[in-house]
Amino acid sequence: MPPIVSIIGKSKSGKTTLIEKLIRELKSRGYRVATIKHTSQKLTFDEPGKDSWRHTQAGSEVTMICSPDKVVLTKPIARDTSLEEIARLVGEDYDIILTEGFTRGNAPKIEVHRKEAGPPLTTTKKRIAIATDEPLPTKTRQFSREDIKGLADLLEQGFIKPQMERLSLYVNNTPISLSIFPKQIISNTLLALASSLKGVKKIKSLEIFLRKSP
Repeated sequence: MPPIVSIIGKSKSGKTTLIEKLIRELKSRGYRVATIKHTSQKLTFDEPGKDSWRHTQAGSEVTMICSPDKVVLTKPIARDTSLEEIARLVGEDYDIILTEGFTRGNAPKIEVHRKEAGPPLTTTKKRIAIATDEPLPTKTRQFSREDIKGLADLLEQGFIKPQMERLSLYVNNTPISLSIFPKQIISNTLLALASSLKGVKKIKSLEIFLRKSP
């Protein structure tokens, strides 16, 4: 899974603005960026009576709407889905996933702080930095809200470059943590098998999906 970093903060703190700037900066460095936005409001993409709504009502697990310029995926859920589960829907072919919100999630977090909004959040876990418009009495690393290059450096050096080469393994939809040795064994085995197949050239990425009958 690509590295995930959540941009968090109080309402109107400037989270979306910071994400916009970070996307542009990271893309200017040649990286592929994906984003996920969390909202507590119900989404209304498929209106009652529309074809996609009828598909969902009939019991489709996932419905996609395709147009010449966009694809929208609708997946009904019975509970508040974890960030990691959502990130799997995004896919693997990105260098980093930036999220807006997910304050309670397990991903590392950069908090956006405005003086007018009051003190920073107090119960945040895995906060790696604060983008602030005033000095704060905290040991957490602080950046000016305008220091986009500095924040991008933090993401690049701390998350993107260390995971440019990665292996993701899921068993029964559960991510499996792998140490260096099994990663090397699995990677070398898969690359050797795939390279021996007719028509396979230089391998940049490799996907395998296995499903066994019950």
